[in-house]
Amino acid sequence: MAGKFEIFSDAANKYRWRLKAGNGEVIAQSQAYASKDAAKKGIASVQTNAAGATIVDLADATT
Repeated sequence: MAGKFEIFSDAANKYRWRLKAGNGEVIAQSQAYASKDAAKKGIASVQTNAAGATIVDLADATT
């Protein structure tokens, strides 16, 4: 089964999305958006930009 985006409203009546893997596990969740349309635009941005995104490992970076 393919993954899916779900849009939902949180306790503050803001809209958020979460990305679920095919097995139902949540693998990403968004910030809060003021409107459902803005949440949909956030999903579209992830769909467009994530495919070619590089991985930057900051775990071993010195501060």
